[in-house]
Amino acid sequence: MATEIHAVPRPEWSPLPDEGCVRVEGKVLIADKELVVAMLRFDRGATIHEHPAGHDIDVVCLEGRGKMSVGGEEAEIAAGQRVRWPAKENHRLWTEGEEMLTLMIERLASR
Repeated sequence: MATEIHAVPRPEWSPLPDEGCVRVEGKVLIADKELVVAMLRFDRGATIHEHPAGHDIDVVCLEGRGKMSVGGEEAEIAAGQRVRWPAKENHRLWTEGEEMLTLMIERLASR
């Protein structure tokens, strides 16, 4: 069996394309029909607008700290912590005085 090597879909940091995303850059590491894995880098005062997704999302804070909300409930998230956002729940992620780096794992099969 030959080892398959694939290109990373979006290896360079680039601003998130959604209008409600401010001062957030991302890289897409894996994108297939069941799974998307991305890194998001938040500057101070960055935000991803509140919105739902049709699938579960795991958010892993790798560096720094920020705030998140899911289903109207707010909490802090810091390096070494993770949270799961359930499908169809409104969620939001933002920073205030610190920067933050996150790993986002989107389980598309949970739609």
